[in-house]
Amino acid sequence: MTKLSSVNDVLALFEKYGEEFYGEDVTQNAHALQTAAFAELDDATDALIAASLLHDIGHLVYLADQGHEADAEKLDDLHEATGARALAGIFGPDVTGPIALHVTAKRYLCAMDPGYLESLSPASVISLAIQGGPLDPEGCETFSLHPAAEDAFRLRTYDDQGKIEGLEVPGFETYRAMLQGLAK
Repeated sequence: MTKLSSVNDVLALFEKYGEEFYGEDVTQNAHALQTAAFAELDDATDALIAASLLHDIGHLVYLADQGHEADAEKLDDLHEATGARALAGIFGPDVTGPIALHVTAKRYLCAMDPGYLESLSPASVISLAIQGGPLDPEGCETFSLHPAAEDAFRLRTYDDQGKIEGLEVPGFETYRAMLQGLAK
């Protein structure tokens, strides 16, 4: 797995692979930046803003490891776990916890709220099926008790919002100082 040991490494990964599309109408970079911007608009903590910015970095790690020919949108690359692991040497669980759980949050919401499932983008519906579909009742109960569940739900909301083609938001450099401040 690609080794990330600094904020510079993280931002370099976005620079190298972030202009890839992943089944939505926006690039990885646009999605990350929009998701973080929605977290900021919601007065999220710096840690949750960072998690929002970095939540899909596992897709970029996968691309770095497999090359551009890899089709990450067609297989479950476990990007949430990959991303959380890749960032664990740099950030604490207040950042990596919501990242690790944002897919499970989607699965929970789909199980508990039929309207949520209907609101998903077509790419999100496809990825939901690949990721195991809605959680069963036991999975929902287990997830809801996790200490990072609430932040994962909030991240999920920002994630769902951050897919707007052409939306202008601040760039990565806007977040560099915050990320460095959160780094271990």
